[in-house]
Amino acid sequence: MLLLICSLQGYQFWVQTDAQGGFRISNIVPGTYNVYAWVPGVIGDYKNDQNIEIKGGSNINLGELVFNPPRSGPTVWEIGIPDRTAAEFFIPDPAKGLSNSLFNGHPEKWRQYGLWDRYTDLYPNGDLVYNIGTSDYKKDWFFAHLNRRVGDKYVPTTWQIKFPITNANGAYTLRIALASVTYAQLQVMVNDPNKAQPIFSTNSYNSGGRDNAIARHGIHGLYWLFEANIPAGIFVNGINTIFIKQQTAGAPFNGVMYDYLRLEGPTK
Repeated sequence: MLLLICSLQGYQFWVQTDAQGGFRISNIVPGTYNVYAWVPGVIGDYKNDQNIEIKGGSNINLGELVFNPPRSGPTVWEIGIPDRTAAEFFIPDPAKGLSNSLFNGHPEKWRQYGLWDRYTDLYPNGDLVYNIGTSDYKKDWFFAHLNRRVGDKYVPTTWQIKFPITNANGAYTLRIALASVTYAQLQVMVNDPNKAQPIFSTNSYNSGGRDNAIARHGIHGLYWLFEANIPAGIFVNGINTIFIKQQTAGAPFNGVMYDYLRLEGPTK
């Protein structure tokens, strides 16, 4: 677990807990703090309910802190690893003439230049389609959801996730964890990509989604977590399709990096 102690005055103190979740932080500047934490392999964040007053010479025992990760029901399917990066997804080779020899064969392949335009090269006409059960996120899920280059313009793209469901009942939950957002807006539709009203929209990120990790050759920026509630009546018996549209167009770097996606069924 990675744990952050953050003060109202802007001070931050980080620590990685031991295997049992224990931690100790010394020499903290006096002030009012709170505790935040996240666990590799688990979605969501922990935030302590109460502020903590740190005074000079104090020794504070926080006791047991319990993190209950968000979950509404059993996993129907999942894509990726909840580690707050997009490193596990497909990262293409750079275009001819743009390869940086420093990163040829390097594990941090995303540091090569111009990978954002490789989506257009790999998907010149239609967008990404991911089939649950047969597709492999390491090969078939592009590391960033970007616009497509058409002439001198960049147009929105809509990805598809196809999966079987039979006898759906109750409420389903789609959880979308994002590793990076840059001036992007996602819309989620089920079985009808042209529906006037999406079942879920992230609205505009103009107030926060500006980490620009795609342009700076990064693999993560600020973490975002969303959930979309899907009534069972939308599903059909057989193959269903979730459409995720990144609808902010106009520039090559408008887009998101996914961290992890999970569809949860109704609680039994």
